[in-house]
Amino acid sequence: PRSLQVMGWLLSPRICFLLLFLAPRTAIATSDAEKTPHYWNEGARRRLEAALALQPVAQRAKNIILFMGDGMGLPTVSAARIYKGQLAGGSGEESVLAMETFPHVALAKTYTIDRQVPDSAGTGTAYLCGVKANAKTLGLSGAAIYGKCRTAFGNEVDSVLHRARLAGKSVGIVTTTRVQHASPAAAYAHSASRSWYADANMPRETLRDGCKDIAYQLVHNTDINVILGGGRAYMSPRWTPDPEYPDDPAQNGTRRDGRDLVAEWLSTREVAQRGRSAGHGVCATATAVSSLSGRLFEPKDMKYELNRNTTTDPSIVEMTEKAIRILRRNPNGFFLFVEDECGRIDHGHHSGRAKQALTEAIMLDRAVARAGELTEPSDTLTVVTADHSHVFTFGGNTLRGASIFGLAPKKAKDKRTYTSILYGNGPGYSIRDGGRPAASLPAVEDKDYRQQAAVPLDLETHSGEDVMVLAQGPMAHLFHGVQEQHYIAHAIAYAACLKPYDARSRCGAPRRASGSTQHSPQLPLTLLALCMSAFMVVG
Repeated sequence: PRSLQVMGWLLSPRICFLLLFLAPRTAIATSDAEKTPHYWNEGARRRLEAALALQPVAQRAKNIILFMGDGMGLPTVSAARIYKGQLAGGSGEESVLAMETFPHVALAKTYTIDRQVPDSAGTGTAYLCGVKANAKTLGLSGAAIYGKCRTAFGNEVDSVLHRARLAGKSVGIVTTTRVQHASPAAAYAHSASRSWYADANMPRETLRDGCKDIAYQLVHNTDINVILGGGRAYMSPRWTPDPEYPDDPAQNGTRRDGRDLVAEWLSTREVAQRGRSAGHGVCATATAVSSLSGRLFEPKDMKYELNRNTTTDPSIVEMTEKAIRILRRNPNGFFLFVEDECGRIDHGHHSGRAKQALTEAIMLDRAVARAGELTEPSDTLTVVTADHSHVFTFGGNTLRGASIFGLAPKKAKDKRTYTSILYGNGPGYSIRDGGRPAASLPAVEDKDYRQQAAVPLDLETHSGEDVMVLAQGPMAHLFHGVQEQHYIAHAIAYAACLKPYDARSRCGAPRRASGSTQHSPQLPLTLLALCMSAFMVVG
């Protein structure tokens, strides 16, 4: 029967090797096996077969998902991979992140027009709007000057999210920072300062010159279908008690103009017509996220994953899933920007708390994996990247399988212990009794432990190194080599036939690929189980 023929093909050694290689896994390699050349030769052969089977999917992308890991440089990715494997009970080094199964990889140069080491606003303008810009400016070309309101006029540049909405796609933003934060704000705002969250954060002369705050632009610039994240304080009138923290004046609304921007946004959505009795408003629980397309879960940034209240605040995985389920209802497709726990990767590094940062990176990877389960690589281009890196590193000749947060095996020249993870600068710098304090267990494993830093600063800084770009789906092969960061927006626009690449012959109606060899990171577990069973029978 045909079904048995198909099953026999699926269980062939070649296909099983492909399935086992491409699926995310954290299996512990036995030390005896690793000592043999056969172990490494066979692993390389499987990777060669996967590479030879790969073919570009050169068609229009119906859907686009852009995952942005704020501060997720290459050292962070490597350390998160090890931490993921150790959480699963392995030594960690052999682990594979879901994003690492994407077949196409590039590096992006992150400098801005005026800075060698960038910030999140200038980089956000690059990878979302397609032009390099000055640091701390949003959605503006390099002709705009930071903090100078009038230089914004006439220098606005549109993001791929905005262009996707003009093309009839549904669009959404998911973030665990405030939705007015530099990274998501580059998708919809044009501002000479990334800090103009609300009108209360703007100089009065700037308001007189006609500039609008970022929260106002969130509601009025682009018709965004899904908004999930933090930042409700900037959307509410001044002195308005926060619905979740009514007794804490520090969480009150901040707007001087008296506008309730959440109400204004909800009034334009179909869901608002059902009435506030259904739970609509600025305060929501984790379970309520399943019923709405717009929620702001905290007055400002959302909590770190390790500190998150699972009853009141959803995870990035839950928010990503809900956003996709809403957006994919549009037959024209969707564009989703996810600054997942990554915004908190950045914050974790700035505070010198590596465990917080790496946990957020793992949550990002789980969101990437869940998005892969909810979409098809035949019509969805998924891109994972970062805006910049950090002065974060790990070393010290640690042994295989050692805790990523643990101590180096030998003491430093000062005869004191130190952790594998270190920062080039930041709040972890400390001198006591004329010397550096020794690191010790179990303190170094605590979620709030600050790894030591070489230079004292209140906050650790970004670094200027290149960042990765991982891609899967239609036109993913455009992401290759070493590119300028603004190239990301152009490759996305070309793949989805957005302006200025919408007048090409290939930009007809989207069609599904047939017989594509493009691989998804989420393969059916039943096939993998059958493969394993087949190998056991053969053995």
